[in-house]
Amino acid sequence: MERILAEHWHAVPAEEALTLLGSGAKGLDLFEVDHRQKSFGRNVLSEKEKESALKRFLLQFNQPLIYILLVATLITAFLGEWIDAAVIFGVVFVNALLGFIQEAKAIAALKALAKDLLAECTVLRAAEKQRIPVAEVVPGDIVLLEAGDKVPADMRLLESRDLEIDESILTGESLPVAKKNTLLPLKTLLADRKNMAYSSTLVTRGAGRGVVVSIGDRTEIGAISRMIQEAKMPETPLTKKIKAFTHWLLFVILAVAVLTFIIGLLRGEPWYQMFMASVALAVGVIPEGLPAALTITLAIGVARMARRRAIIRKLPAVETLGSTTVICSDKTGTLTQNQMTVQRILAGGVEYTVTGIGYDAAGEIRAQHAVGRAPHEKALRECLLAGALCNNSHIKEEEGRWAVSGDPTEAALLVSAKKGGIEAQLESGHYKRIDELPFESEHQYMVTLHRSPSGGETVAYLKGSVERVLERCSDALGADGQLFPLEKFGVESQAAELAAEGLRVLAFAQKKLPGTVTRLTHDEVKEGLTFIGLQAMLDPPRSEAITAVKACQSAGITVKMITGDHPLTAQAIARALNLLTEDDKQNGSKVITGRELEELSDSQLIVKAAEAAVFARVTPEQKLRLVEALQARRQVVAMTGDGVNDAPALRQADIGVAMGMAGTEVAKEAADMVLTDDNFASIEAAVEEGRGVFDNLKKFIVWTLPTNVGEGLVILAAILVGTTLPILPVQILWINMTTALFLGLTLAFEPKEEGIMLRPPRDPQSALLDRTLIKRIALVSALLLWGCFTIFKFELWRGGTIEAARTAAVTVFVFGELFYLFNCRSLHSSLFQLGVFSNKWVLGGVSVMVAAQLCFVYLPLMNRFFHSAPFVWWLWLMILAAGFLIWLVVELEKRLVRS
Repeated sequence: MERILAEHWHAVPAEEALTLLGSGAKGLDLFEVDHRQKSFGRNVLSEKEKESALKRFLLQFNQPLIYILLVATLITAFLGEWIDAAVIFGVVFVNALLGFIQEAKAIAALKALAKDLLAECTVLRAAEKQRIPVAEVVPGDIVLLEAGDKVPADMRLLESRDLEIDESILTGESLPVAKKNTLLPLKTLLADRKNMAYSSTLVTRGAGRGVVVSIGDRTEIGAISRMIQEAKMPETPLTKKIKAFTHWLLFVILAVAVLTFIIGLLRGEPWYQMFMASVALAVGVIPEGLPAALTITLAIGVARMARRRAIIRKLPAVETLGSTTVICSDKTGTLTQNQMTVQRILAGGVEYTVTGIGYDAAGEIRAQHAVGRAPHEKALRECLLAGALCNNSHIKEEEGRWAVSGDPTEAALLVSAKKGGIEAQLESGHYKRIDELPFESEHQYMVTLHRSPSGGETVAYLKGSVERVLERCSDALGADGQLFPLEKFGVESQAAELAAEGLRVLAFAQKKLPGTVTRLTHDEVKEGLTFIGLQAMLDPPRSEAITAVKACQSAGITVKMITGDHPLTAQAIARALNLLTEDDKQNGSKVITGRELEELSDSQLIVKAAEAAVFARVTPEQKLRLVEALQARRQVVAMTGDGVNDAPALRQADIGVAMGMAGTEVAKEAADMVLTDDNFASIEAAVEEGRGVFDNLKKFIVWTLPTNVGEGLVILAAILVGTTLPILPVQILWINMTTALFLGLTLAFEPKEEGIMLRPPRDPQSALLDRTLIKRIALVSALLLWGCFTIFKFELWRGGTIEAARTAAVTVFVFGELFYLFNCRSLHSSLFQLGVFSNKWVLGGVSVMVAAQLCFVYLPLMNRFFHSAPFVWWLWLMILAAGFLIWLVVELEKRLVRS
């Protein structure tokens, strides 16, 4: 019985469903409830066990390069070099602490899902109504639903009275779904199963009852929760590149360190000195400042994105955005206004276009063309008046935003009436409502009865589906206010044309009744009505989204729409956003639906996912498959979403983007980034910032590696020629950490370079550094090696102490990096093109670094810790000349590359 028919309850008659579930019209008896609670458990979602804080902290040390530093710390301490050991371990510990603090929070999506099930619901047990916690619901329970209730479990509906349920968090459908107890075909998609109610969806209208078929993990929400658990968190492009770089560097370090040790022993050097030299080489080549620089640069990117309405939950997402090649966006609220807007009106044989978007009344109504009659607009006024009066919604402005109380469709009618000069409140006072027939799914219309301003008669206004309204009409209102015969076929054709454009079409009619009629029945509006007109509406695209889509396309990023909404609606929005090519538009591009996706094999889906731009009526599983299909083609995928149904795809995507205003907590917890304004334009802004962050990270790596390589070369060269080490391990750490902190990190504040969104996306498979940059790193490393050895040997030759010579050698590295920093502010452009003072952080960092190095040279306490000593003042001129030479050579090399 436990989900005996799996996903096929919609294809089972209600009576048979009750029999299969061992239930009946009176519900379960108390003993059976107790038995089922023991058999099936509680109606809650299971949570995944999370790692402890201690384990997450220890994992920060789980890096190959950190292993080398830890081993170096232990052996250095064993040899009695306590200060050196403390400094090396201090660097390791600070890096681990930074990583632990900045690590993203553990996925809390399952916890958020579980919170959704903490409410109460009404059930029928042993023929008595009971209010019980949702967690105590069992399969076979009869649940009673009313407007405002959250559906407690998956249910097969038994009765429906005007029942409408908002299923957007599960299916992505933007409008509430009318429910009814009818048998459906076996292959009916989830979004079209009108005889089912699903856990965590919201009842917006009417009432109903149903039998519970699945609870907890076995519900559709539970299936999504399993997908969230099973979805693998992909490595970001930067993580992959840094990981590959780290493994390559680890191999080089170990190979060179072992080679150095062996060469020294063969030359007859003491093993102790050779070991310390190998440690010095390993410490020198490891870029200790890289983890801290990476974390801080990403954190600065987070702050910049927050100012552009994108909140980053997971640091690597900053850089991933810059690598994005495909953005899969939801439609409603992200690409569109999420505000239904009347765009076309047909009244009195005249077609009108309505300008303006959203619930703001700014806009006007313009006649397009008349059909046989002059546009006196009397019919237009009646059509607008009908929309305003046959209406139960309200609109008000709150803190600069329009808030709707009621149905979004009715809100759109109030706005179109305002644009035509009709204020709903004034007109409703003038045409006092005296009765109403509410919308019912079987009738598909709503009627309101009003006292005519003259007081002698009453007027019934009806709105509803085109078919149901036209069949009740006998004539039509002309543009001049006169009645003429109704051409039903012509109206139906025009309505079909509007619907084909993705517009939702409502028809309006009126009937004048004697003043004695004060109560409405369906018989009063069964026939004899006068057709007034049509109003066609759409949730329009955001104007800024159109610009943002164009910017993404210019940047080589493909934008795809994946929505649970109707195919025609999705296609209309896609055309407005220019998501379709000219060939698509001319050939009437066919939107791929969820039903079509079901028929595709994995290999076929990979091809279709790359080719198509619009996917409609898509289920949660299909969203996940689409993301996986795109990733199979080595695309870096950003996926947007707001509902529970989007959570698995958000987690699977390289960058999951949740909506902050309309999004569920489940979606936000599963995402890497949350938009505070639910606007696609904010995604484009975040991509731009992400590209800037990656540029700055790359600049830091190109800047820091010559120091590490140069230090390694100095140690290796000293061993090969059999001379004293020009720099010690603890001095290497001083160089690496201080220059990274005071100089390198200033590159994180470097402004974005011009044309950043005109470049194509980075190839995810490309190397972190190209040949040009590798050659530049080698060039600067060689110059640092030359400068260090030259000044070190010169100081010894002129009679200076070994401490002073080493201090001078260290200072060559510091000032070489200082001058080279200005080269790295752009990897291609000249410093003078950027502007010397365009990054004031660099100037501040240089000042602090100079002060710190003066302390290193002249302060006794620093001399004691780092084995440094003062040197003669004129040696500073040689050091500055060496630094300037590095800057000049690199600028000439960049100019040569540009030419």
